[in-house]
Amino acid sequence: MNAEANRSEEIKVALVEDDPRFREGLGVLVGGTPGFSLVGSFGSVEEALARTLPAPPDVLLLDIHLPGMWGSEGVRHLTEKWPGCLALMLTVFEEEDHVFTSLCNGAAGYLLKRTPPARLLEAVREAHGGGSPMSPEIARKVLHLFRKIPPPTQVEATLSPQETRLLALIAEGASYQAAGERLYISINTVRRHIRSIYEKLQVHTKSEAVSKAMRAGLI
Repeated sequence: MNAEANRSEEIKVALVEDDPRFREGLGVLVGGTPGFSLVGSFGSVEEALARTLPAPPDVLLLDIHLPGMWGSEGVRHLTEKWPGCLALMLTVFEEEDHVFTSLCNGAAGYLLKRTPPARLLEAVREAHGGGSPMSPEIARKVLHLFRKIPPPTQVEATLSPQETRLLALIAEGASYQAAGERLYISINTVRRHIRSIYEKLQVHTKSEAVSKAMRAGLI
């Protein structure tokens, strides 16, 4: 088999990570392992969106906590830029809100940064093959999240049109600031609407509000 054929069978990977040392280490790991090729390495979502790659990535390793747009929101934009690309989120934290938002926005899997290199590469292969790899700690968080949000048969609350539009934007991954700009309202008005939504739906977090509203057909 010639070199060109070998390259065509490699899993093309792009990285978005703001820590230069961690990004360099990931790049060396991916680029130096047979069966993988590194096609792009960026320090922010904005940089990745602005750059043109020689070939679209098959799998994207995307940090959550980034300067500017966070990875949990940026995953939707990057997978739109590279259709067919599968995003694996990387984080040092296990926050339920960001897990839920990332998965709702199209992430294929979720890994802690302390994942051993061999397991990380295995997760890239797994995602490329159609799987949804998750670190055990993250998988437990996801199960816990959905266990504490049982599917309601009926929701008595009625959201106002503005609250419905706001919650729909939040469900799409918009920040409070971005949602306010879309709706032409201030950040303080956004927060008042969010408090009202929480009270009406009897929830305490964004992920609970989005999940309950979606299950009830409110958004």
